[in-house]
Amino acid sequence: MKIVAKQRLRQRVVVLGGGYAGMMAALRLAPYARVTLVDPSDRFIERVRLHELAAGRPEVSHSRAQMLRGTGIEQLAARATALDPAARAVHTDCGRTLLYDRLVYALGSHTDPRGAAHGGTPAATAGAAPTAGAAPTAWGRAFTAESAAALHKRLLDGPGALAVVGGGLTGIEMAGELAESHPEWEVRLLTGGEIGGGLSARGRAHVRTVLDRLHIRVEEGRRIADADSVDADAVVWTTALRATDGLARDAGLDTDPVTGRIRVDAALRSVSHPDIYVAGDAAAARAPRAGALRMACATALPTGAHAAGAIIAEWRGAEPEPLSFGFFMQCVSLGRHDGLIQPVRADDAPRERVLTGRPAARVKEQVVRSTVRFLKLAARRPAAIRLIPGVG
Repeated sequence: MKIVAKQRLRQRVVVLGGGYAGMMAALRLAPYARVTLVDPSDRFIERVRLHELAAGRPEVSHSRAQMLRGTGIEQLAARATALDPAARAVHTDCGRTLLYDRLVYALGSHTDPRGAAHGGTPAATAGAAPTAGAAPTAWGRAFTAESAAALHKRLLDGPGALAVVGGGLTGIEMAGELAESHPEWEVRLLTGGEIGGGLSARGRAHVRTVLDRLHIRVEEGRRIADADSVDADAVVWTTALRATDGLARDAGLDTDPVTGRIRVDAALRSVSHPDIYVAGDAAAARAPRAGALRMACATALPTGAHAAGAIIAEWRGAEPEPLSFGFFMQCVSLGRHDGLIQPVRADDAPRERVLTGRPAARVKEQVVRSTVRFLKLAARRPAAIRLIPGVG
């Protein structure tokens, strides 16, 4: 502990991105280092609630200043514009240049409507995490989860035909939420494969039952090139998730060309720049039990905590331990009054048994609330992070 206390006087850590992973990493590091958290928004957005925001929930964010109060973390409301690994420096759009001893790259991911069909340039600005109030894409009638607030305004303009593209969990939640809250709209769910492909047979059956009850027309085997090829008044794109990789790519970090995720070792260090740790959706992380980690809140919190713990281990003169992680369940909301809890094996393969209906909806709500509770607990008692199931 004395070694860490001495290091605290001089070690500087810059955390890029204030989502689930970045917040968790910053909070765990706060007692041991001078931490600067860089994010252009002064609000922490509950990204797992964006479909609720689109449906009319008034707020899905929290004051970041209140969450960080008393932690000693410097919050810089700015956008990182360039990363210079050789100088260990981050340049920002507010004119400040931040020097670091260790960097945590946690800029997350965004929905790229053009990515799946064209391999095009990501819709989000390089180095910028998406925000809930973002404008619709350049197509005008196409929206993503990140433009949930704009989508809600469009839905209030008047009834019409709405198409949700993508049959994964995000698309299922979005379609169910919007059909329930806006029954005057005709809602379709379009997917190139089978709806809920990662669910068990029972799980998929329940999803189909609920979507049918909500009068959502499911069209499987529909491979959509872009929004222009969809006959609808509004299109919600929920597929083609891509890491926000502009800064990393421009700085020469080794990234996956398809997903944009930064390649990391077992301890979440960049394989090309080991003084940079990567957490959350930005990391092409693997674990022995889980295999390749998918982009999700369920993986963001644990990888954020692990990246911080690995940095602390380095300061203590120890080799950071490899990431140990296993999936436990998938939670799906199907409107406000129904849901699906899909237990899974450590590698995310579905088990056959499921929990459905109102009990599942209540469990899903508690799981979502627990993410913010964990972050608030970490702010008050950082040592407790190691005791949080699935995170520490």
